[in-house]
Amino acid sequence: MNNYLKFAFTALSALVIVSCGGNKKEQATTATEKLPENVKVLTLEKQRIAKHLEVAATLEGYEKMNIAPSITGHIEHIYVEVGSRVSKGDMLVRMDQTQLNTTRINLNSTKVELDRVSALKTSGSVSQQNYDQVKAGYDQLVETERFQNENTHVRAQFAGVISAKNYEDGEMYTGAPILTLTQISRLKAIISIPESYFPLVKKGMKVDIKSDIYKDQTFGSTIEIVYPTIDPTTHTFQVKLNIPNGSEKLRPGMYVRTTLALGELDALVVPYQSVLKLTGSNDRYVFVNNDGEARRVAVTLGERYDDKIEIIPVTPEDIKEGDQLIVTGQARLVDGSKLNIIE
Repeated sequence: MNNYLKFAFTALSALVIVSCGGNKKEQATTATEKLPENVKVLTLEKQRIAKHLEVAATLEGYEKMNIAPSITGHIEHIYVEVGSRVSKGDMLVRMDQTQLNTTRINLNSTKVELDRVSALKTSGSVSQQNYDQVKAGYDQLVETERFQNENTHVRAQFAGVISAKNYEDGEMYTGAPILTLTQISRLKAIISIPESYFPLVKKGMKVDIKSDIYKDQTFGSTIEIVYPTIDPTTHTFQVKLNIPNGSEKLRPGMYVRTTLALGELDALVVPYQSVLKLTGSNDRYVFVNNDGEARRVAVTLGERYDDKIEIIPVTPEDIKEGDQLIVTGQARLVDGSKLNIIE
């Protein structure tokens, strides 16, 4: 019996020791997880900078028109080829003329009838109602003839270059554009600008354009439209550029860089290495001290100044002057990490 008690006491003691050892290990692990990260911070202050905003863009013809008549039928003749230069009013396409010729015959007949009824109305031999009916029929035919003529003899609405041709003479026109007319003597570009610059961008401002094809040459443009709304997803607004292109060196489809001088303004400029990049994307972010915890803030990048760069918060209220930006140790942080700020 004594031996049995001794064995039970020994086993219970071992269990207590193992249990205590496990608790100590868990406590040590928990304590390690809660250890704060050592970081250095920088108090954010706005700096006065000369601001130049550079945005990429793709050029477009200022005007572009798909030549697609409103009547169907055979294409009698196409007067141009891809690359043909045309002036406003030049004939581009002649469609089958059967409908137009029939309408013109009816129009001439109705004109004769209208002249006869007009003479009889003057002498009182025809009522006003009869005259009005004939006049209405004539006016309708005039409008029909105008419509059919415009869509049978299709002319250029502006000067430009034929950039696409999808049919040949004699083919049946099915509704897809016969030609595409593109203006190249004047171009446009639509660029997206971060919302923080909205108060600074005005209609009529000058914008420089550069292309890698012409490395030593700068082309001028003017802001024609500042779109009035902000995209809630990207927090950007759009601007339309009017680009004179008399030399025709630039062409629709070219990739260019646009530079807009915005004058001097106050901006948040931080050490470049304090900005982190989300793996697998181009999203950028920084960490700030939020009462001893790391808070992640999404930003976009502005201009770079040597080892510093302008940051623009995606949500303006997320970061402001006076906040403490983490500039050392930020690579080890996640949102909510405990911080130990060192000098």
